[in-house]
Amino acid sequence: MANGYDLIVLGSGPGGYVAAIRASQLGLKTAIVERENLGGICLNWGCIPTKALLRSAEVFHNMKHAADYGLAAEKISADLDAIVKRSRGVAKQLNQGVTGLMKKNKIEVVMGDGTITAPGKLSVKTDKGDVELEAKNIIIATGARARDLPFAKADGKRIWTYRHAMTPPEMPSKLLVIGSGAIGIEFASFYNDIGADVTVVEMLDRIVPVEDEEISKFLEKSLKKQGMTIMTGAGVKSIETGDKGVKAEIEDSKGKKESHDFSHVIVAVGIQPNIETIGLDELGVQPDERFHIKTDKYCRTNIDGIYAIGDCTAGPWLAHKASHEGVIAVEAIAQSMGKDGHPHAMDVNNIPGCTYCHPQIASVGLTEAKAKEAGHDVKVGKFPFIGNGKAIALGETEGFIKTVFDAKTGELLGAHMIGAEVTELIQGYTIGKTLETTEAELMNTVFPHPTLSEMMHESVLDAYGRVLHI
Repeated sequence: MANGYDLIVLGSGPGGYVAAIRASQLGLKTAIVERENLGGICLNWGCIPTKALLRSAEVFHNMKHAADYGLAAEKISADLDAIVKRSRGVAKQLNQGVTGLMKKNKIEVVMGDGTITAPGKLSVKTDKGDVELEAKNIIIATGARARDLPFAKADGKRIWTYRHAMTPPEMPSKLLVIGSGAIGIEFASFYNDIGADVTVVEMLDRIVPVEDEEISKFLEKSLKKQGMTIMTGAGVKSIETGDKGVKAEIEDSKGKKESHDFSHVIVAVGIQPNIETIGLDELGVQPDERFHIKTDKYCRTNIDGIYAIGDCTAGPWLAHKASHEGVIAVEAIAQSMGKDGHPHAMDVNNIPGCTYCHPQIASVGLTEAKAKEAGHDVKVGKFPFIGNGKAIALGETEGFIKTVFDAKTGELLGAHMIGAEVTELIQGYTIGKTLETTEAELMNTVFPHPTLSEMMHESVLDAYGRVLHI
């Protein structure tokens, strides 16, 4: 194995492996180090396999409503083992795909635990012993892991992280989900759809708190209608596990404490970066205020030749943000080496976010409240799914699309959606924001009929008093 490289990437998630591919394309001799599975958490235990689970839940939900479409489906049931098996198969296929991409792009893959011992030097503990690697540049892409609660350490039996929830030992009958961010809400939605009695506890005053307030309220109403119990402004104070279940003391928004029994608990209260054992303290790599790695706009740390991307750096902690950062870092490295690199800083306001619950959520840019806080005089447009012909034909009339514009300039400040397939629609607004379009370009764009995308057009029209179909 050669040990002299232009670039070593530590971690092979969607940030790391994309960085390695782009480096190879730019002519950099590249190696990638991975301690577990190529593709990282996202492909193996996160983004993709969870969507496979949620797809099964969606199909099951539709089967239960077959009569609404003139169809008959009798004695339907959800086989959790089979659902999980399909999800793991999807993950395996993607892992094999990344393995193929590494071979295609002539990227050296080193499996083992990597530690940066000095700038440009990395030691890897492999099954065959220690391997010493050297490179002109190193990209740290080690990702993050689920954060524990001090009184609710995950055991894989009664208390789960997202990894346990993806390969559960049994079907939960009564499930407590602590935290209502994307991960918590997606698992709550999945297990609720396949038959669990689900309670979500959120310490803030609304669920999915990073979203626009109207989206949060709409989702809470929808989930309650589906049978979930939602407790906001509440906190879990203690958890006791037993052979047959879990007893949780929950303090509600009025300060009243009560004991509740559950079969299982999912803890989804955030992440912490995987940076403790890779040599950063010894190198003097500077952390940010949340103990993630601090970087500049080109993903450079305070140590020359060391870059960091993805979930081990500042948020938003999203796979597509990590991939984009991987390209930025590599372009900067190539430019510093006199090659044809063209780094471009990323505007975090143009990074879309998606939550694949039922109904789906998607957003980009500022919420209405954040836009006003930033000093903007805003124009707001909204259009409901019930006013769209395609949505009615699909039997998906729940939801709306909201747009926020600067009243003076017409700049699209933010877009927020809830409803069927909105995670596939949001990119239209993301492109618009990236191109710095105003309401004029969006209003003058022809949207195909009949499509859900027509609601995007109508929402813009509504912001300027020109809505057509309500």
